[in-house]
Amino acid sequence: MDSDALTHPTDPQLATHALADAASAAGYAPSIHNTQPWRWRLAGDTLDLHLVRSRILQVSDPDARLATLSCGVALHHARVAVAAQGWHVTVTRMPRDIGPDLLARLHIERRALVDPPSVLHLRTIPLRHTDRRPLTDTPVDPAALAAITAAVETQDTALHTLRPDQVLELAAAADYAQRSEAADPAWQAELAYWTGAARPAGTGVPDAVIPDRATQTTVPGRDFGHRGELPVSAEHDKAAVFVMLYGNTDEPLAWLRAGEALSAGWLTATENGISVVPHSAPIEVIATRQAMRAMIASTGYPYLVLRLGTIDPADTGTPRTSRQPAEQIIDRA
Repeated sequence: MDSDALTHPTDPQLATHALADAASAAGYAPSIHNTQPWRWRLAGDTLDLHLVRSRILQVSDPDARLATLSCGVALHHARVAVAAQGWHVTVTRMPRDIGPDLLARLHIERRALVDPPSVLHLRTIPLRHTDRRPLTDTPVDPAALAAITAAVETQDTALHTLRPDQVLELAAAADYAQRSEAADPAWQAELAYWTGAARPAGTGVPDAVIPDRATQTTVPGRDFGHRGELPVSAEHDKAAVFVMLYGNTDEPLAWLRAGEALSAGWLTATENGISVVPHSAPIEVIATRQAMRAMIASTGYPYLVLRLGTIDPADTGTPRTSRQPAEQIIDRA
């Protein structure tokens, strides 16, 4: 953008269009079971992010911890899109004067210089996806891990890299959490709804991205209750790196910020050729969430565990999960 444009009055129609594009880009955000628990309200130069209560997993996520985190990813995606288009916005998080489900408000203030890192992130957003296949034996590049960590930390969230002994503790916790949840008929029904044919259009987890057999890995992946159609190998993920998103408080604002951190870190990982798979089961169960907290000496609260690694670059990759169309997630005043 020409720097002279920064002194020109903001065109209301251009601002509205930029925010609409931002909400559309946010629709690519990952979410727990691909529930996409967000809705946007667009009014002129203001875009509001709302939590959709009907898309909260009442059994797996009764406190809406992971739903709020998912909305945080969408919020960061929207912020990236606005910055990439050359706009300066103010972000107000948790403006409680309007209602408990309003998580954030973006307000365009003026034109700004286009932010090059945001341009790169915006291009990466539709490329980012979850690939649950085992990894190659290529170690994660320390420089890439440092870049991911730095990206997370810019969003007021910390990243802890698990030591080998802690990976074994994580494996035990993940196994315990999934066995505990699987023993609950209500949890089974909830999972079946979001992974079955009755899931809402454009949401949920299709068989195409669910492994066709249990992977032979140290840390068990998500048990979806049935086999899918994603071919997986017998590789053991020996080169995987496991990290934990955590912060100083365990409240909705921190969960929202953790989602923004997840977006920043995941986009950075994708740009560095690193695959990311979230492990939420240890966070969903109170006992294992406490075990995760012990790994950081109770100095903070765990929000999510991630598996980092490399996928064979010659591989064509996995299908993307579907998304709701923009007109279904954006209300216009």
